[in-house]
Amino acid sequence: MKTIVGSFDSFEAAKRVSQDLMNEGFGDSDVNVVASNLRGDYAGSSTGDYARTSTTAALPAGGEGLTMTKDRIPDRDVDDASGAAAGAVTGGVVGGAAGLAASLMGLAIPGIGPIIAAGPIVATLSGAGVGAVAGGLIGGLTDMGVSKGDAEYYAESVRRGGALVTVRADDSRADRAADIMREHGAVDIDQRAEQWRERGWTGWDEKADPYTTADLDRDRDLSGATDRATGLAGGMVGDRPVASNERDQTLSTTNRDQRVRTY
Repeated sequence: MKTIVGSFDSFEAAKRVSQDLMNEGFGDSDVNVVASNLRGDYAGSSTGDYARTSTTAALPAGGEGLTMTKDRIPDRDVDDASGAAAGAVTGGVVGGAAGLAASLMGLAIPGIGPIIAAGPIVATLSGAGVGAVAGGLIGGLTDMGVSKGDAEYYAESVRRGGALVTVRADDSRADRAADIMREHGAVDIDQRAEQWRERGWTGWDEKADPYTTADLDRDRDLSGATDRATGLAGGMVGDRPVASNERDQTLSTTNRDQRVRTY
């Protein structure tokens, strides 16, 4: 079995990917979604207060009809052993897949901030002792076979407002899973990390403060709109603005293929 990982700029993109994977017959027990909820767009997390949200708020049976909501769940519950706040998420469900929807949960990971997650990785992220550091996400990814260096990039991408989709697939279906992720504008994580370095990032730091909405807005302003074809911010190369087609011409087919990693 292989693990295929795609990085995306939003939960909405990750949600579409997970739905298409389900439509292709990938099982909900093989798909994971982890996405920033820094803006608090999905119930189960509250921006600024790393949301001690309810663990008892019910999802509709099968997850049908769940959509994005800004409703908040006032009850609070934190795993004292892990430091990770956990709560059932009442909105923004991944597609309509009943199994994946049922696992959707709002969490708050120290060092990363509020996230929403679905799939088997939820148990890893919310387990006792795991969430005490942001490395819980890194550990969950390395357990899937992701290299530590790449896992740190993926964790940083979530910290900065992004989303991840992972899927387990046998050799005969791995390429199709990767193609679905590329079709939805997966980000070249190496290229994205280089953009971060151009803005002063020096590498993964589990003690770094979580991002704020102001940080998100600043990065969007610097990066410009994301180019769907390349998965990269189309507005800047370093300090130089470029058109998205110019950036696209700088990427070989091989580099585009590297936008999705298989481990």
